[in-house]
Amino acid sequence: VQLQASGGGLVQPGGSLTLSCATTGVIVSRNDMDWYRRAPGKQREWVATFNAFGDTDYADSVKGRFTISRDSAKNTVYLQMNSLKSDDTAVYYCSLFRGKRRYWGQGTQVTVSS
Repeated sequence: VQLQASGGGLVQPGGSLTLSCATTGVIVSRNDMDWYRRAPGKQREWVATFNAFGDTDYADSVKGRFTISRDSAKNTVYLQMNSLKSDDTAVYYCSLFRGKRRYWGQGTQVTVSS
């Protein structure tokens, strides 16, 4: 299993970014795919899930602003982030739990600053 996150960058408050998570060895439509983030000086926190049944769930802090989606043909998961705030500054990771372990991508940095 390999997860490759990309799409991070520097954006002004109120701006938007879309993160991508390209996968290898994973059928995204058959797994619960997650996004997590780790802000400076804080623990990693869960952000959003797109489960195998096609349902989505979000942390309260991002609900209404972030949208998780997947492209089964490309085996890729996305995180559309709108109305970004400085509190959203973090390294974002895509992840899944399969078998008895959690797999992580390498992370992509998102910085929200004017």
